[in-house]
Amino acid sequence: MTNSTNTRTTMQRYLDALLSGDLPTIADSFAEDATWTIHGTLPLSGEYRGRSAIMKFLISAGSLYSAGTQRFELGDLVVENDVAVLEWTVTGIGTATGSAYDNAYCGVFVIEYGRIAKVREYFDTQHVALTLYENATARE
Repeated sequence: MTNSTNTRTTMQRYLDALLSGDLPTIADSFAEDATWTIHGTLPLSGEYRGRSAIMKFLISAGSLYSAGTQRFELGDLVVENDVAVLEWTVTGIGTATGSAYDNAYCGVFVIEYGRIAKVREYFDTQHVALTLYENATARE
């Protein structure tokens, strides 16, 4: 198997688990020392280090949406060697605001030894602040 094939297989396993809510497989998709970085000044911005920190982040991010409203729509997945770039859309209703949320995302995933080792995530942070956080405040 080529690196690109391994990367695509790892990403597909992770995405299938994400869409089905399979938390053990989601967790197992990440290396023990993986990092997930969210740029910006939102309360959720920063770097999450380690599998357990990433899982806490992913689970807590779900609480930003009213129960049962968060939806993912996967877009393009481009893979080259050990890097995958994924586009996706998230919709839902903000728990704190009751506002409709509809945001496009892009993530750069680095795969090492069949696990996700690094994620850099990009999205419209102003839309997040306005629709998911009460008082639309961002961290200084």
